[in-house]
Amino acid sequence: MAHAMSDDQVAGELKKMTAFIRQEALEKAKEIQIKADEEFAIEKSKLVRQETSSIDSQYEKKFKQAGMSQQITRSTLANKTRIKVLSARQELLDDLFEKARSKLVDHTKDKGKYQELCKNLILEGLYALNEDKVAVRARKEDYDVVKKAMEDAKEEYKKSMGGREVQVELDEKNPQSEGCSGGVSVVGGGGRIDINNTLDERLRLLETDALPMVRASLFGRNENRRFQD
Repeated sequence: MAHAMSDDQVAGELKKMTAFIRQEALEKAKEIQIKADEEFAIEKSKLVRQETSSIDSQYEKKFKQAGMSQQITRSTLANKTRIKVLSARQELLDDLFEKARSKLVDHTKDKGKYQELCKNLILEGLYALNEDKVAVRARKEDYDVVKKAMEDAKEEYKKSMGGREVQVELDEKNPQSEGCSGGVSVVGGGGRIDINNTLDERLRLLETDALPMVRASLFGRNENRRFQD
């Protein structure tokens, strides 16, 4: 037969149970805290990695943008400098040919040399046309010089062509324009073929044909150009 516990025994058992429950609660709380700390540490590490990755990504993006901006700036400055250099060179070339154009008339002042020049210009037209009859157009003030040059050209043409004669007439109905600097035009083919050997036209051709050589003489050869035209 069981004996009833005394009040002291009941109090002792309650105290033990309370202590046990309290210990269990503390251990559970500690376990929960440890787990919470671990999860916090994991989440914190995750957030740090994400933020670090985001910062790295932003830095890399900004670095690339800065590099690209620098390249664009460098390229823009290089192009501006190149355009300025090319513009200055073109101005120099234009000035050079303009000065040459202004001096064309000087070649007409020495009548002896100018007559020889006109003879050669007429001869060039005669050989190119290879016709029996041609017309020569010149400035009105050059008619006397050109007439003598025509006779000289006819004689030289006859000698060089084995006695073949050519009829050369001065076309006084169609003189060269007042703005012409000198020289002649040799017309054949019944007026359809006009070989322009005026001094202005020869300089224009020189500007086109001799420009690469003039450019190379003034500025040196450009090794980056595939075609030197």
